[in-house]
Amino acid sequence: QVQLVESGGGLVQAGGSLRLSCAASGRTFSRYAMGWFRQAPGKEREFVTAISWSGGKIYYADSVKGRFTISRDNGKNTVYLQMNSLKPEDTAVYYCAATLLPATITLSNYHYWGQGTQVTVSS
Repeated sequence: QVQLVESGGGLVQAGGSLRLSCAASGRTFSRYAMGWFRQAPGKEREFVTAISWSGGKIYYADSVKGRFTISRDNGKNTVYLQMNSLKPEDTAVYYCAATLLPATITLSNYHYWGQGTQVTVSS
């Protein structure tokens, strides 16, 4: 089992940047593929990006491709989400998630979730 804690959210102006972190407990972090999802008010939770256990496979939603970068440091049990050129439509609660399955864009394939961190982008 793994526990996830996100941090780094906040308020930023459009065009700005934020870096989210997701710290995982446990010794087996490197076995998990990791994903970031987000949920805006009144909308369903949606896929943002995912990374395989080794970092060798990465997936992005079209809406963030070229602006967001996922990375991981297995030595620090942490996955990161660098968000650049932020837009008001990126406003959401961002969640990290873990799965023992291969990296996937499918929300239901993730077994462990963090509590989320709020990202607000002002216009």
